[in-house]
Amino acid sequence: MRSRKQIFILVLCCLSFTIMYAQTTVGIQGKLQYHRAFKGEGLKDRDVVVWLPPRYDSSKERYPVLYLQDGQNIFDPATSAFGKEWRADETADSLIRAGKLRSVIIVGIYNTADRSDEYLPWKKNAVYQQFIINTLKPFIDQQYRTRKEAKYNFIGGASAGATFAFMMVWEHPDVFSKAICMSPAFKNPEGFKDPFNYIPEVKEGPRHPRKIFIYMDNGGKDLDQLLQPGVDEMIRALASKKFRAGRDFIFLKDEPATHNEEAWASRLPFALQRVIGTR
Repeated sequence: MRSRKQIFILVLCCLSFTIMYAQTTVGIQGKLQYHRAFKGEGLKDRDVVVWLPPRYDSSKERYPVLYLQDGQNIFDPATSAFGKEWRADETADSLIRAGKLRSVIIVGIYNTADRSDEYLPWKKNAVYQQFIINTLKPFIDQQYRTRKEAKYNFIGGASAGATFAFMMVWEHPDVFSKAICMSPAFKNPEGFKDPFNYIPEVKEGPRHPRKIFIYMDNGGKDLDQLLQPGVDEMIRALASKKFRAGRDFIFLKDEPATHNEEAWASRLPFALQRVIGTR
């Protein structure tokens, strides 16, 4: 039987492996466009997949953009590392058509074998940040009808991807104004190897201009239970910077949930509505 340490390492780090599948449309709601083997300086090539909202092709409207990490797990179970996906396409499509979500472009950025080094505050994190800001986002803004201003650009992820999304909105509020952070790993539990802790960056750093909004959530079982102390510390750090719950950030506790795509998919409708809104 696996120890808690083994479970943490397995779930948080094994997502590093990207499996390259052929494009599939099975179970996909809406239109996906793939940009294969997208290059970034100093990084491994990766696929980027773009979901376009209803009526994109028949309008001249410009759209806000949501960038999500672990892109192979976002739309298609055939490409997901665990055979389950966030159902971001079905969720966004149904909410938009029901008038409960503003139309938005969703960009899924595939991970690579360097996932942990890119997402966590380790050696490739700064390079990956600059890849998104200086390479990927300009490409998306050129290829699609986007709204380029920070207030219309959002970023999200789960687990280590949530850590990265938080870092991006905290360090680059001139690029991204809101973040979706599902089951975030703000620090590894005590006693685990390869230590990381992003909380001091918030608690001990300069006062933030507070022009951002952060959605955070967490389950109550297994790995999520181990990550909860870090989430609690981050909430206190935000409060020390005069961030107010409900105005500047929100935290949702999904007590029965564990650390997987199905749990994140179940919370995605609420997260999208709180971050993107209806207009």
